[in-house]
Amino acid sequence: MTETSVKQAPALANESWLQRRFKLQQRQTTLKTECLAGITGFLAAAYLLVVIPGLLAVGGIDKGAALTGTILVLIFGSLLMAFYANLPFMVGPGIGGSVLVGITLAGDGISWPIGLGIACWSGILFFALTVLGLREVVTRSIPASIKLGLTASIGIFVALLGFRNAGLVLANAKTHSLALGDFTAPGALIALAGLLIAIGLQARRVPGAILWAILLATLAGIPFGITSLPTQWIALPHTLAPLLGKIDLLGAINIAFLPFLFIFFASEFFSTMGTTLAVGGEAGLLDQQGNMAQINRPFMIDSIAAALGPLLGIPAATALIESSAAAEAGGKTGMTALAAAVMFLLTLVMTPIALMIPKEATAPALILIGLNMFSGLRKVDLGNFTEGLPVLIMVMATLIANSFGTGIAAGLLFYVAIKMVAGKGREVPLSLYLLAIPLVYYFATLTHH
Repeated sequence: MTETSVKQAPALANESWLQRRFKLQQRQTTLKTECLAGITGFLAAAYLLVVIPGLLAVGGIDKGAALTGTILVLIFGSLLMAFYANLPFMVGPGIGGSVLVGITLAGDGISWPIGLGIACWSGILFFALTVLGLREVVTRSIPASIKLGLTASIGIFVALLGFRNAGLVLANAKTHSLALGDFTAPGALIALAGLLIAIGLQARRVPGAILWAILLATLAGIPFGITSLPTQWIALPHTLAPLLGKIDLLGAINIAFLPFLFIFFASEFFSTMGTTLAVGGEAGLLDQQGNMAQINRPFMIDSIAAALGPLLGIPAATALIESSAAAEAGGKTGMTALAAAVMFLLTLVMTPIALMIPKEATAPALILIGLNMFSGLRKVDLGNFTEGLPVLIMVMATLIANSFGTGIAAGLLFYVAIKMVAGKGREVPLSLYLLAIPLVYYFATLTHH
């Protein structure tokens, strides 16, 4: 054996282990592609390190501890997704759950320890239904048209999130409607430049196009004051002491908190289901009926993360919609989630670098990915209004509510209603009729909170 072959032996053995563990060849991907996809997903989700602690701090949670908790949940959930489910999904705290604990519940005079307790009970309920297989049953009973339209519904949410992060779209505080932002503002200009760079690179099929666009936009933001260089590059993580042991599980058991528990449960249920199917579709992991093999595995992981996250002060962990950036970059296996988890692990001591990336730099990725997801509407039979109309309502409800979980719930409820009034009630499976009952309650609770 030559000296060169001896040196190559460990590398080949390592590659063989990765091939077996993550099935790279079977899913027609490479280690380089998966790592680039993981880094892209990390950069697209890095803004959550600022947003989540900020939202929770409004309700009284220590911001520094919340930052450490957010990172730990992202690492733990993404590693589980990598090694147990072998899927390219990052798992971490969703914005909706943080708004519920930090703003909604706090506004109603409910303390954050009780809010975390409600979120934890919701996660435990998630876990129980997942173990029983009921979440998979519900997912498989959803009509094919709704599943096909999920990508468009989530796409409009992702694109709108990108436009808002870029400052191109604002939420009008007086009319509660959307309004155009200042396109001449430095942040908006940086975002527009990043969007054009991403489009140009993708059109030329440059590997890692979205990743390059994010990095270039971050650099371009320095002279405009959009990107703030950190005063120190390495910093020890904040202690979790202000959060550990503070959750109030017993105080959360109160009949008066049932509506909040249901809002937590229903919104996260449909958000996770929608993200799993939509991102799975982007990664080419769904069959012709829009179903994913072994879908109970990602459901199991997000339910575990949702139940354990509140113990660290972080509510409502779920499969992140920002994973669509990783899927768009070619991620198809758990290697993508592993790469993202490693990046989040580095932020424990290099948080200033992660926080340096402005939301305006990641906005182009969300805009481009969201708009590309609209292609899912082509597969929906819009000519059949009893199939197409619920999908369009789902997309509109997502836009109006600024929540794709609520949008999916609206689409399912209107699917049942439209089929009934059109005299086609027999086409609706019994499971959907049963699901419609709690969905009515869900919307009733939303209107009162």
